[in-house]
Amino acid sequence: HNGVADVDFISRDELYRREPHLGPGALGALEVPGESIICPFTTPLAYATQAVLNGVNLRLNSPVQAIGTSISGEHILTCPTESINCRFLVNAAGLHADTLNAMLGFDEFHVTPRRGELIVFDKMARELVNHILMPVPTRTTKGVMICPTVFGNILLGPTAEDLEDRTETDTTEAGIAAIWGKGKQIVPELILEEVTATYAGLRTATEHSDYQIHLHADQRYLCVGGIRSTGLSASMGIAEYAVEQLAEAGLSLQRKAVFRPVQMPNISEAFPRPFQSDEMISSNPDYGRIVCHCERVTRGEILDAAQAVIPARSFDALRRRTRAQMGRCQGFYCLAEVTALLAESTHQSASCLLGLEKPHEPA
Repeated sequence: HNGVADVDFISRDELYRREPHLGPGALGALEVPGESIICPFTTPLAYATQAVLNGVNLRLNSPVQAIGTSISGEHILTCPTESINCRFLVNAAGLHADTLNAMLGFDEFHVTPRRGELIVFDKMARELVNHILMPVPTRTTKGVMICPTVFGNILLGPTAEDLEDRTETDTTEAGIAAIWGKGKQIVPELILEEVTATYAGLRTATEHSDYQIHLHADQRYLCVGGIRSTGLSASMGIAEYAVEQLAEAGLSLQRKAVFRPVQMPNISEAFPRPFQSDEMISSNPDYGRIVCHCERVTRGEILDAAQAVIPARSFDALRRRTRAQMGRCQGFYCLAEVTALLAESTHQSASCLLGLEKPHEPA
């Protein structure tokens, strides 16, 4: 039991009244009024941005190759271009959490990448669904669900396929066919809508049914692994628990006298976007110059992302900060202008951004 008591039973008739496009055969539903949707890109970026604004030194492209111990008992992390010493170490390495754990001599769990494939439907499909629709879950997975997004699209998926390769994020014919069939059962009209994209992600499944959070106080080391697909929704709670655990290992924290909060740019459809704001356009005309017409992303937003506290230095980074190239044409029409803007703002060549040459500095 997860402690959630605010759950309502919905009768069959009420269910079909609320979701008229639902397929036949439903007997009823459980409604969780407190469940909602969130931007999966902005939230973790906000955590990182707020940390950097308040003194954290963010090292990107610095994979840990080995872990040693100094004479004074500090951890020594060996990275490709430097060594980093630290008194306390938190392992939040996701798919590689068990690898890092093994470097410190522990083997409480093994990560098995669990691939989830999803279909992104066009915004025209949004009116077909009023809630997050989920089937009865199994022990392995919550099942294939239909979920609105803050961007206006509809998501269908995911699959649950255990793999060995921790980089295998390709979609498959079998996987897409499987979720397509499930979607046809849940909301039959959905499969008549246009598909914008398909993609796959990997969850950090382990041989255990719960999170693998282990404190080794004598080494001032906390492992936070096996979080699977609940990392975003559970992140604040896990962080609070991690602080409590580290205190038991001797970490003493003081509230900052001067704390710099962060407010991230809005990229959802829940609030006005820059191109809709007369005030923003008056302050900077670039917010009125749309570059990505599918997602209505402006020149101003792209330049802001490229010059942010944690700047976007690749197309993937830019997509997650602005939605540029995430729409119907998938960058077909705006690629040239987006490339030129990002290259100029980040002092990289277009060839480097397009993967035609190796970057001269971390991207």
